[in-house]
Amino acid sequence: MIAGLSVFTAAAIALGSGIVWNRYLREPQQHLEPMPAHLVVLDTPAGRALLAGSDAVADFDELRAHFVPQSRRAYCGVASALTTLNAGGARLDEAALFSHPNVDSHPLKVSFTGMSLRQLGTLMRAHGARVDIVHASDANLDDFRRVVRQNLAREGDFLILNYERELLGQPPMGHISPVAAYHADSDRLLVLDVAAHRYPPTWVPLEGMWNAMRAPLNAGTTRTRGFLAVHDNAPNHSE
Repeated sequence: MIAGLSVFTAAAIALGSGIVWNRYLREPQQHLEPMPAHLVVLDTPAGRALLAGSDAVADFDELRAHFVPQSRRAYCGVASALTTLNAGGARLDEAALFSHPNVDSHPLKVSFTGMSLRQLGTLMRAHGARVDIVHASDANLDDFRRVVRQNLAREGDFLILNYERELLGQPPMGHISPVAAYHADSDRLLVLDVAAHRYPPTWVPLEGMWNAMRAPLNAGTTRTRGFLAVHDNAPNHSE
């Protein structure tokens, strides 16, 4: 009986470990999702025309050159941090991102729970970035549009968004990704989606993204998602 129970327990642990590995620790498998009609993929004639007509593209080339897709299901914050920090001149990989003495996030915990906006901002500050952490509940649409215009037109400044996919017409999930450009005439943002196994770089209506960032983090709070404004030579603001 005891031996049988041990075998059963070992089998359950092995099975559970396999499920955990496949869901949380394994590199995501390529599976592109259908794109809602109101979103415009960059690598299309319409998407390329939007890029050609954009003037707020100061760091587009650097972001594309240092783009890192997420390597685990909950690593969208990790990938966004690496992409923007390296585009700004750092030379980091995942190990170096977590091993800095001022970083208190653990890669295994992040693998299961992801990172909040505040945790991501704190991690980037540990690596010397000057970061504004802004929850959408503490700002308005005009504030956000102004930040977008200024940030994306200034070399060395970056913008990272935390939003609810469902409000963009995508499968429900909180997500984090950097922005690479703004097209003023159409009022669209170019999101470099770090879940590259599911979504390509995509132009998103700014107001639609604002609404997606205004989604509450959970049913028990009014605190919302939001954005990180990463600055090159600006003072570090408090939350």
